[in-house]
Amino acid sequence: MDEIELKVHDMSSTLQPADAYALVLEEVNGNRKLPIIIGSLEAQAIKVVMMGYKMPRPLTHDLFLTVTKELGTALKKVLIYKVKDGVYYSYLFLEKEGEVFKIDSRTSDAIALAMRCGCPVYTTDEIMESEQLHEVGSTAFSVNVNTVDVVMLKEALSKAIEEENYEQASRLRDEIKRREQEEENTIA
Repeated sequence: MDEIELKVHDMSSTLQPADAYALVLEEVNGNRKLPIIIGSLEAQAIKVVMMGYKMPRPLTHDLFLTVTKELGTALKKVLIYKVKDGVYYSYLFLEKEGEVFKIDSRTSDAIALAMRCGCPVYTTDEIMESEQLHEVGSTAFSVNVNTVDVVMLKEALSKAIEEENYEQASRLRDEIKRREQEEENTIA
């Protein structure tokens, strides 16, 4: 599995619902960009580091890194290893005395931690290829439907119907049904 190193490129706050943000990661050695939809609290934790703010008291991510350091552990890398129905899955790789521990993490938390300690963030070439942003004109991008959760799909469906874009509405409806049916099958 080839790992692609990423860096934070930008964060957009122009999404609906109003508390959603697009964190855009970019290949270190390339031009592809990977959008990850995150909530406002997660965005704030990342924006603090992006802007270079120094907080008077440690935030949760700072506390986590302090605890790991005091326990003799270091965060070595983050790997975004899967995306399903708009949710990205990541591992934290921690090292202590030569032993490596792999811990499941929300991707937004993993990136916030990586930015604070300067460790690299990676994904797979497969994820990068399937989920990357695609340019649509000079000022717009389209994202893969896997990048968006069901709530955002339903809002996009309402907007497509309102704008009488029934072809798009049909595709969105089908994707929502597929996900809801998949969820029912998982529960049963």
